[in-house]
Amino acid sequence: MNKKQIILATLASSNGVLHTPVQVQKLLFLVDREIPSLVGGPLFDFQPYNYGPFDKTVYSELSEMAGEGDVVMIPQNNWLSYQLSAKGLEAGKKILESLPEQARDYISQVSQFVRSLPFAELVSAIYAAYPEMRQNSVFQKC
Repeated sequence: MNKKQIILATLASSNGVLHTPVQVQKLLFLVDREIPSLVGGPLFDFQPYNYGPFDKTVYSELSEMAGEGDVVMIPQNNWLSYQLSAKGLEAGKKILESLPEQARDYISQVSQFVRSLPFAELVSAIYAAYPEMRQNSVFQKC
């Protein structure tokens, strides 16, 4: 599995609903950290950054995927949020279905988790579980 495939699969697990930047970063971080052997990973190089684990290649992959018609980038306030196009959702669902059941279940659960929490609670939950990712943070509310 490559980076584009795991992005498609993880975003498809929620039927392609809109994801904020922090949700995408934390979703991919958790998949990369918790089930790498089930998805051919780790695929990213997450480092502690302003709001926890961050890999800038997540955004470059999403941008490239937008150019290919798989992702829609939606401006919101001062950032871009991400949603799968119909084409991306179809491809992502196929990839997701090809994964072992344990991987599909985990991705679905963690996708719901990251989307269920407001920004501060999500970042705080990541810091609580992965305190090493708090280093370099500008966000200290926990």
